[in-house]
Amino acid sequence: MPNPAREPTFLPLTMAAAGAADDEGAVAVRDRAESADRAAADCWLSLVAGCTSGRQTLINRLHDLSEATSGYAGMRWWLGHGSVHRRRVAAAEHRIDDAVREGDGAEFAEAFIGYDQAVATVVVHVQNRLGKLST
Repeated sequence: MPNPAREPTFLPLTMAAAGAADDEGAVAVRDRAESADRAAADCWLSLVAGCTSGRQTLINRLHDLSEATSGYAGMRWWLGHGSVHRRRVAAAEHRIDDAVREGDGAEFAEAFIGYDQAVATVVVHVQNRLGKLST
């Protein structure tokens, strides 16, 4: 997990939630989250510098993370009881995409907070449903 003191971290909740389990689905989510987090840091630096590099990579990595999250949740839950969470994840991903395309750093940062919360919430729901978290 990235060290927040050394580099920007955009998905701390998701990486922590996925790190709480060691099953195949959680590992896939954590791996995709780490990749998306690195892409977000690169894209953030580009936004701050006024460049456009790294933007498509970030969008692709976020899509990969959203797909891994839906796979972890299971299609039945994702399309049924989890549909409110599916919509939150999709809306937050779209908001990041808009911020990246507009070069809006403030919106980018705010959108990532929502995306991180949405994905982490799904991961925690899945882990609770599977009995993977201890209280």
